[in-house]
Amino acid sequence: MSITLTVNETDYQTDAAPDTPLLWVLRDELGLTGTKFGCGIAACGACTVHVDGQAVRSCQVRLGDLWGPVTTIEGLGGQTPLQAAWERHQVAQCGYCQSGQIMQAADLLSNNPAPTDEDIDAAMGGNLCRCGTYTAIRAAIHDAAKMGGAQ
Repeated sequence: MSITLTVNETDYQTDAAPDTPLLWVLRDELGLTGTKFGCGIAACGACTVHVDGQAVRSCQVRLGDLWGPVTTIEGLGGQTPLQAAWERHQVAQCGYCQSGQIMQAADLLSNNPAPTDEDIDAAMGGNLCRCGTYTAIRAAIHDAAKMGGAQ
């Protein structure tokens, strides 16, 4: 059975089983490796993508359960204010978690264009960074909010 999904505004067909995690389809079939595998249990946020505009953990979304179009880090487009702020604040250390962090922050800013520190901490709490760049992440989100948000 073939399943159609829309990823980054492009339609794709896959023969993957409906219970296949979206993460594996994105990485293994579509070659969109910006979305990372971290823990496989939705506890780290490395695999965060947007489904119908909402940040979700792609390791836990089954292909057959998709409810809208998917946007990955590759689909955010060129240099968004958020990505520019990430660079200005030198957020990335090892960089492994950064695509998930940026996707979660983009969701936050699309719903709250002027978040407080508490808003940022609540929204970003499920995204782990082994390098401990949380202070830089918060500063970059505030900076991006002043520059026009995620897009």
